[in-house]
Amino acid sequence: MDMSALRVYRRRLPLWAWVMTVVAVAAVPAIAAPRAQGAAAGCTVTYTTNEWTGGFTARIRVTNLGAALNGWRLEWAYGGDQQVTSAWNAQVTQSGSTMTAANVAHNAVLAAGASADFGLQGTWRSADPAPTDFALNGTPCGAAAPTPPAPPAGTPSGCAGATICSDFEDQTGTVPSGAWQTTAPDCQGVGKVSVDTSVTHSGTRSLRVDGGAGYCNHVFAASTRDLSSVGPVVYVRMWVRHTNALPAGHVTFVSMPDASQGGKALRAGGQNGALQWNRESDDATLPEQSPAGVALSAPLPTGRWLCLRFQIDTTAPSMRTWVDDGEIAGLQVDGVPTHDVDGQWLGRATPPRPTGLRLGWESYGTGDDTLWFDDVALGSSPIGC
Repeated sequence: MDMSALRVYRRRLPLWAWVMTVVAVAAVPAIAAPRAQGAAAGCTVTYTTNEWTGGFTARIRVTNLGAALNGWRLEWAYGGDQQVTSAWNAQVTQSGSTMTAANVAHNAVLAAGASADFGLQGTWRSADPAPTDFALNGTPCGAAAPTPPAPPAGTPSGCAGATICSDFEDQTGTVPSGAWQTTAPDCQGVGKVSVDTSVTHSGTRSLRVDGGAGYCNHVFAASTRDLSSVGPVVYVRMWVRHTNALPAGHVTFVSMPDASQGGKALRAGGQNGALQWNRESDDATLPEQSPAGVALSAPLPTGRWLCLRFQIDTTAPSMRTWVDDGEIAGLQVDGVPTHDVDGQWLGRATPPRPTGLRLGWESYGTGDDTLWFDDVALGSSPIGC
């Protein structure tokens, strides 16, 4: 068969892209794999495509669940008439509908649990379905499954062993006390935090925040735990219930003091109606607040509990965010600038180093909300919903 080598280079994503994610996960017995040292005992693959009429780009992350590999190749088949024209961070070849992506020099070693990211661009005429079956070094990755990493075997569905594991059942009054203390960084308005017994995700208590609109309306319940030694990857899980949709103006409901910013905050909240990250020191946002960037994030549902999870690498430029186990493509940092997503965020090279956790509400103009937090967890290992 004619195998056409594709030129490897960096290409930015188009502004009008929309996002679709397909994930394959499996743990299967290892088999011998030619052309690479080591064999995969299983893998996960995240395939995120940005499509427009007649063309697409794809962002692919492969995670090795087996023994360390020195040299890897990922294979899949397209179900449409896609033709790949270029690639970056991998050597990609195509024969008919069959694709093969092989490592380049800088990402040849894939340790157990490690990931490699690469991308490609191509064209299509009649159909551009995302692939669902992948094989790493000849071993199938298996059937589709959710993106987030599973907790270690034997970990309960709660958060036993985490640095923070709070369902607020230890709160005895209406004002946060003990492990949670009311605070208003910078300035304070009409907002307040309280312990609520009428709306809960589990048990009989939750944390309620009545967040006011207007500049300098800041109120939080801050954990008393020092998070400086958590990591190297910080995993956070919380259940949140919003009354109002995220507003057009900038608001924050999770704030983490960040040693890499001299104590200024790493903030999760909203702007232009969608979930976003914001860095207080330089006001950088993730995703960028262009129409295309906002479209790669998502609004948050109201009137029900949602599971919000995120992971922050304190040693490398890597962040990921999930809502109800669905990963938000626009809130992913992988060290490679992506137009409309993390190009602005990567303008600062130092990874974040969270030292604390605050739950509440900051409004910088318009936007008020009554929201609840429950079953909050933070630790050095993945925590499921």
